[in-house]
Amino acid sequence: MEREILNRIVEDRAAGRSVVLAKNLTSGSNVVLYPFEITEKSTLVEAAREAAASDESGSVTAADGTWFLQVFNPALRMILVGAVHISQPLTRMAAMAGYEVTVIDPRRAFATEARFPGLTVLTDWPDEAMEKLQPNRRTAVVALTHDPKIDDPALLVALKSDAFYIGALGSSKTHAKRKERMLAAGFSEATFNRIRGPVGLKIGARSPAEIAVSVLAEVIQALHAMEKAKEPA
Repeated sequence: MEREILNRIVEDRAAGRSVVLAKNLTSGSNVVLYPFEITEKSTLVEAAREAAASDESGSVTAADGTWFLQVFNPALRMILVGAVHISQPLTRMAAMAGYEVTVIDPRRAFATEARFPGLTVLTDWPDEAMEKLQPNRRTAVVALTHDPKIDDPALLVALKSDAFYIGALGSSKTHAKRKERMLAAGFSEATFNRIRGPVGLKIGARSPAEIAVSVLAEVIQALHAMEKAKEPA
């Protein structure tokens, strides 16, 4: 791979862009594609989009020969809003599952290095932190504080983003009140329904660790459902 192309891909991934390097196996030529940013409809572009959505490299035959498509997606990220008890096991589990984890909580007494060693912990107000983090289609956002003053600002930003998963802790009653606030903020019901609430798969979880398992399981389920939806029929 040419050094210039490699540097370009590294920069694009760091900026949160999905990149596919297409190499023509006949001519040896390389083409850098941004599958979710271009609207062109061609065999190569469509195949690149499907490869990026499934996060799997592969080959495709087009009119000008066979191309190998190498996918360079941004890292999977999980943004947790709330440095609460559930967040502690969830951060460890998510990291083991391959996610880059960031914890947001303006309450400095909770958002400490001692409670979340080795992690990125932000004490900005959640909407400000979320604007900096810029959730993309490889990002899961989970609000865990039960406090609308902290959760809602983050959710307002998340709903405007391409985050593949948005979840919020709370009972059905809490979620219904959350819906009222989000609709009052101008979101449609369809957009609000992107928020998974109560968060997590229904496995009868009770302890913080068990709830963390249910949340991560739902995130993984959502990720692979998204990938499957992008597969060709």
